[in-house]
Amino acid sequence: MTAPLRVLVYSDDADTRRQVVRALGTRPHPDLPDLEFVEVATAPIVISHLDAGGIDLAILDGEAVPAGGLGIAKQLKDEIEDCPPILVLTGRPDDAWLADWSRAEAAVPHPIDPLRLTGPVVSLLRARLGD
Repeated sequence: MTAPLRVLVYSDDADTRRQVVRALGTRPHPDLPDLEFVEVATAPIVISHLDAGGIDLAILDGEAVPAGGLGIAKQLKDEIEDCPPILVLTGRPDDAWLADWSRAEAAVPHPIDPLRLTGPVVSLLRARLGD
């Protein structure tokens, strides 16, 4: 049996984290191993988990307060040598340029839409497995 892929989900809002986990489920695509979620509510814990390694994808809420996922994404990309792929949840589709600035590999706007979220997540995880 293949080890599960670890997906970190960051938001200060427990409902947003729950929506992401529900939208993806434990097996978003038959080609991928199961997903194991690490739910995080604060920026220091995000950084701690990514520093420690073992995370295959980070999903960061750009609308989180006090530390938004876009700024955290930029910090992680600047500071962690083998940073896993990052998907940011933006406030609206027009905020995609902010995701580019943050160096996140993908952006999906709120509200959480399972179809809109699953496609980029599957692509990023496939690419990660190909490393």
